[in-house]
Amino acid sequence: MVYITSWDEFVDRSIQLFRADPISSRYVMKYRHCDGKLVLKVTDNRECLKFKTDQAQDAKKMEKLNNIFFILMTKGPDADITEVTSKEQGEAQPPKRGRGRKQ
Repeated sequence: MVYITSWDEFVDRSIQLFRADPISSRYVMKYRHCDGKLVLKVTDNRECLKFKTDQAQDAKKMEKLNNIFFILMTKGPDADITEVTSKEQGEAQPPKRGRGRKQ
């Protein structure tokens, strides 16, 4: 089992691992509340990749990785995941106007 320290490397290698063998690949999340640690694991029974964090800001990154895996699992390993990454970058919405007390 390999703990990868870089988030980008973990995402790239886990996507490659899934695309190489989508039938036997697994993606597991484990959160230990007592330690406040989140462990993500991707394995295909030959290679095991792990990423451990205790930072709350990594939850957004984990959500993005979940969306990537949802697309790969539903549309197939050859699916285009650029729409997920581009959508996440342009996600900031302008504040809503109207319906409220005027100041």
